[in-house]
Amino acid sequence: MTTSKIAFAMPKFGLGTNKVGGHNLFPNLKDEDGYAVIRQALDSGVQLLDTAFMYGKGRSEEIIGDVLQDYDRSQVIIATKGTQDPARGFKPNNSPAFLTQAVDDALQRLRTDYLDIFYIHFPDADTPKNEAVAALQKLKQAGKIRAIGVSNFSLDQIKEANQDGYVDIVEDNYSLVHRGLEKTTLPYLQAQGIGFVPYFPLASGLLTGKYSAEDGAKFKQFSAAQYQQIMTALVQVRTIATAHEATVAQVILAWYMRNPAITTVIPGARVPEQVVANAAARDVALSAAEYAQIDQLFGEF
Repeated sequence: MTTSKIAFAMPKFGLGTNKVGGHNLFPNLKDEDGYAVIRQALDSGVQLLDTAFMYGKGRSEEIIGDVLQDYDRSQVIIATKGTQDPARGFKPNNSPAFLTQAVDDALQRLRTDYLDIFYIHFPDADTPKNEAVAALQKLKQAGKIRAIGVSNFSLDQIKEANQDGYVDIVEDNYSLVHRGLEKTTLPYLQAQGIGFVPYFPLASGLLTGKYSAEDGAKFKQFSAAQYQQIMTALVQVRTIATAHEATVAQVILAWYMRNPAITTVIPGARVPEQVVANAAARDVALSAAEYAQIDQLFGEF
């Protein structure tokens, strides 16, 4: 496996912040909860915050920027994403001019003079991906960003973006019940030394163990047989969790942290208590046998 192209140390655990200021994504969010979540994360030693323009159309970045003023910026890794163009009805725009402006706007909202990671949040239909990334490479050379990422790109789009070797990290949908990337994207990323950050690691709550056999209708992406298979697997995960005096969610997160294909796992949180609970996964040390058992339990997904 090639060593990482990322020029700074990435922690195995971070915080996804779509529920911080993401009023356009989730109903009944409170800004005061968002502020408290970010403070709790930083006070708990969570060193990576993953945000995006589309989380509240800049509001998540503003909240993080406000809180950052009370902390040592050099001890926090800030990852943000942009490409939704208000002039295009918030459809993706990967043009070099737009991405350059998007980075400058994010720097202002986050009240910082550099971004640790900037991701192209979604591909657009017409910009050559290597040209889009080349614009970010110029910003990297200028010190405005430290690492270049792409998100929601197909493998072919990642390869096009990485023609000049500039892509440092990829973010995409991946979990124990959504493992298609293992056959396509992840081998390429590992061979190229490109980092990988999965979003939806708890599969919208399905992998927390809080749902029962009667809740299958809430997860229409799975057949009834698949849903039952997940429920059965989670019973065995709960046994592992009990042995570690941990929750099912903490064990699942610990599995990602032990997975060599994953750079950082970024579960989200709406309230500070969820930050504390998720961060406790860092203390769950799965054995090789437990890791392999969980891997096998979800092997068909």
